Amino acid sequence: MTWFLLCVGLLLGGYFIYGTFVEKVFGIRTERQTPAFTQGDGVDYVPMSKGKVYLIQLLNIAGVGPIFGPILGALYGPAAMLWIVLGCIFAGAVHDYFSGMLSVRNGGQSVPNLAGKYLGRGAKNFMNVFAIVLLLLVGVVFISAPAGLLAKITGVSVSVFVGVIFVYYLLATIVPVDKIIGRLYPFFGALLIFMSVGLTVALVASSEHSMLPGFEVDDFLQNLNPNDMPLWPALFITIACGAVSGFHATQSPLMARCVENESNGRFVFYGAMIGEGIIALIWCAIALSFFGGVEGLNNGMGGNPANLVYEASTGLLGAVGGFMAVLGVIVLPITSGDTAFRSARLILAEYFNLPQNRLPKRLMLAIPLFVIGAVLTQVDFGIIWRYFGVANQATAVMMLWTASAYLLRHNKLHWIATVPAMFMTTVVISFLLNSATLGAGLPMTLSTITGIVLTLVITALIVTRIKGRNEHLLADEA
Repeated sequence: MTWFLLCVGLLLGGYFIYGTFVEKVFGIRTERQTPAFTQGDGVDYVPMSKGKVYLIQLLNIAGVGPIFGPILGALYGPAAMLWIVLGCIFAGAVHDYFSGMLSVRNGGQSVPNLAGKYLGRGAKNFMNVFAIVLLLLVGVVFISAPAGLLAKITGVSVSVFVGVIFVYYLLATIVPVDKIIGRLYPFFGALLIFMSVGLTVALVASSEHSMLPGFEVDDFLQNLNPNDMPLWPALFITIACGAVSGFHATQSPLMARCVENESNGRFVFYGAMIGEGIIALIWCAIALSFFGGVEGLNNGMGGNPANLVYEASTGLLGAVGGFMAVLGVIVLPITSGDTAFRSARLILAEYFNLPQNRLPKRLMLAIPLFVIGAVLTQVDFGIIWRYFGVANQATAVMMLWTASAYLLRHNKLHWIATVPAMFMTTVVISFLLNSATLGAGLPMTLSTITGIVLTLVITALIVTRIKGRNEHLLADEA
């Protein structure tokens, strides 16, 4: 367990050291009123305490991704944990911090408007379409996964739970944020903490499953995946929500509308991502140890991460504890799916300039979203998940470049966002060029070289065209 505990320690250290550095580069202004007060409407702009906002943010971003993603990523061996740590500290948490704090500085605006302000109108139009598509995919994924687990532990039909979750999602999407989300999430948070702590303690204490299989240094660079899936760049698409995830950029503005002071931003946005990284590490460790290594995991999982979730939870915690742990896993996607639809509603409201203080106007946008979501639930889960993974990381790329553009315009240290933006741009381009099912099906070497070249071109264009420009027009944000 030394490697696992070291990774957890690095994540916590990253919050206190690198998180503080990122906050300093951004430059918080504690005297500045946040949108929760300047635009309070009792529906979406509602001041809430630091602890409550953190808990809601954690549950919003921690869907099924930091569980299923690390389980699938564990098929690559210890490199999965390394990516979770490095990706979380230097990319994911930076991404989440800027997506939240830029929204705070811009009246709680959603990511398409932020991209438009700092990158240009083309980026805004692209992100409006892309964010809605991503949120619909997320909503559908986060209906299918919990419905399947609920059916597994109760024996009731999956379609029944799909209907129940849909009804809950609709209510959570249209009612004021503090009525359902603000009241239920503390309980859900307790369930999440039980799941995370309980499984970790049980794993360490278990005589049968407590040891991760031994690894050599070379294993970090070799492809250990039994299914011959390439480590580069597939690992960085597979493990998204536990390392860096564009979905989070759609969620952070929800809590940016509720933060009481800018000084809370590091704890709420950077800290929630670190919390999700720890959840991802826990499930990655369970995946590697419960079935005795990569080969055992591949056989025991049977292609569906939900099988490991159920087997490991009941195996480590017994029938009752396992039931509670599985409920904790079920809660994560549900508490992200509802806010996915809520975010989609708010993005459409901003695009059509439609105030959301009256219920009929909220229903006008919410109902079409749920009709489309209901149709998408009929599509095979595996297909939806693949498209979700690529769309998710492409959205992360856009948000990281938006953060980089903001820092460039203010002549601040933009490399804290530019470097992870460059890395993730290369990942997405290389993956799309190489993938035979989603992209061009080109050879890996050619795909990677092309990805690197295109990333350097994009970086040069953004840095040379944006650096220092219009900073006088943005002085109120400095």
